[in-house]
Amino acid sequence: MLKKDIIELCLLHILSKEDLYGYEILRRIHECFPNTQESGIYALLRGLCKDGYTKQYEGHISDGPKRKYYHITKAGQMKYKILLDEWYHLRDTLATMGLK
Repeated sequence: MLKKDIIELCLLHILSKEDLYGYEILRRIHECFPNTQESGIYALLRGLCKDGYTKQYEGHISDGPKRKYYHITKAGQMKYKILLDEWYHLRDTLATMGLK
């Protein structure tokens, strides 16, 4: 499981809790992965939409431009479970090897 997969796992985890707009997702990811490029996170979000794991919709009008919200789909929930299982397997394997 590489950084891309871990960030996808985090994106799907965040969206499994609630629909959010792009900048809020970016802010939350940056709290954990401060060195990750903004463009990289948005590229992963676009890829998740393209693959059908998330959907995008326009939210209520704010003072600025319309916000694009992201929503996890049923396929996204299944992908989330797969990535989470892979994460647990990797974590347990590393613990078995004495890495923590």
